[in-house]
Amino acid sequence: MINAVLLDLAGVIYDGESAVPGATEAVARLHAAGLPIRFVSNTTRSTKRAVLDRLTRLGLAVASDELFTPAEAACSWLRQHARSPHLLVHPDLVSEFRDLPDAASTAVVVGDAGEAFDYRALNAAFRELVDGAELLALAPNRTFKDTDEKLSLDAGAFIAALEFAAQKQAVVLGKPAPDFFRSALAPIDCPGADAVMVGDDAETDVAGALKAGVGHALLVRTGKYRAGDESRFEPAPTATVADVSAAVDWILRNRSEG
Repeated sequence: MINAVLLDLAGVIYDGESAVPGATEAVARLHAAGLPIRFVSNTTRSTKRAVLDRLTRLGLAVASDELFTPAEAACSWLRQHARSPHLLVHPDLVSEFRDLPDAASTAVVVGDAGEAFDYRALNAAFRELVDGAELLALAPNRTFKDTDEKLSLDAGAFIAALEFAAQKQAVVLGKPAPDFFRSALAPIDCPGADAVMVGDDAETDVAGALKAGVGHALLVRTGKYRAGDESRFEPAPTATVADVSAAVDWILRNRSEG
């Protein structure tokens, strides 16, 4: 059975400021079929409000509780573990952490900092780590599709560098962390086995979801997808389809199968 749909955003619903052709109609078809949707993005350069505003401009009315972000997961972790954040994130994301209470202990929070990934900032984070701070990775993605339509380095390489230098293992909070998928589904009380994930990243979206116990995961050939991605990681996608419209065709065709 398929009782809920997890949708990635960048590369699946939109590319830059433009909707992927057919994406808004595909989401409308899921709503018309009565399937709850959770948008699960590893985007760490924009606040949740900014992402919601972008979706509105694209013609998608998405409620705040339908979108789950790594920054939300990080704030929850910091409160639960009584840690103050040392931020190595994009300047546009800093406001997401402003309302956290002060704490005696620290955690280094790493996202896609863009141009802020310089030696000074990386070394400051490293020094916090060797002084005892925890290392939190908002998302460990290797690459993302940049505004020039080419792949660019994502935060994963910088997280790996800090792990290597500080000899610490990062706590991953976004995809592919199993708790990220479970937390996204929790408000609709849907077990992972009854959900399907749709993404353009065969590693974090697809293999990550399947390892987390999500019943199905579809890889789309849009966004960062490159030929052969479907065979590069295990578990392999349940199916590889052209785009989100084809993914919705697959979901509606297979939703009643156990």
